[in-house]
Amino acid sequence: MASPAEPADAPAPSRPSQRTALLVIGLIGAIALGFALGFLARLPLEDNGAPVPEAGSVDVGFAQDMSVHHSQAVEMSAIALAGATDPAVRGLAYDILTTQQNQLGQMQGWLAMWDQPALPSGGYMGWMESEHSDGHDHGAADSGHMGSMTKMPGMASSEDMAALRQATGPAVDVLYLQLMLRHHQGGLPMMEYAAQHASEDAVRSLAQTMVDTQQSESTVMTNMLTAKGAAPLPMN
Repeated sequence: MASPAEPADAPAPSRPSQRTALLVIGLIGAIALGFALGFLARLPLEDNGAPVPEAGSVDVGFAQDMSVHHSQAVEMSAIALAGATDPAVRGLAYDILTTQQNQLGQMQGWLAMWDQPALPSGGYMGWMESEHSDGHDHGAADSGHMGSMTKMPGMASSEDMAALRQATGPAVDVLYLQLMLRHHQGGLPMMEYAAQHASEDAVRSLAQTMVDTQQSESTVMTNMLTAKGAAPLPMN
């Protein structure tokens, strides 16, 4: 008697499982590449003979505060990459995750070289006027900032992050776009200020790259939200 035929198609792994596996692989790769770039990015700073940036400087403050800012963007993007339903949103989340993890590695490499803490203490954004408080106008990047702050503009709250983790279906796409757009908009003044006032060429260059990239991504996210019939969130 002939044995029963094998099923023509074995069950394929579920899409969430595949996404989770790809997310883990991608995140590990981004972390490794980020720290590698951070190490390599230290070399121009070591060779230029300039004084090492000190605590309270634009270079150190920017690297510390933007590390915090980028870390949340990476976390939000990891959630979206695993749960978003729109392939375009997942693609954007992957790009933001890998780009910002790489930049985070560079900034952490600089802070280690300068013998400065990896994270800020005593508030955020005080460095934006610490070296340029002469009362003159320094451009749009400086406007509206008054000393050290307890929270950076645009950062998602713990409630926002919980809502993103708990969202399902198309709600993940919309909430991610809203939170990330606000996140980009909130970080823009810091990036613009560092691009103008940081003492190190490499820091100014990275800050300007962030400005250009995130302004482009903000346009993309605004258009995506419009197509989904949703509106951006007000700045917090």
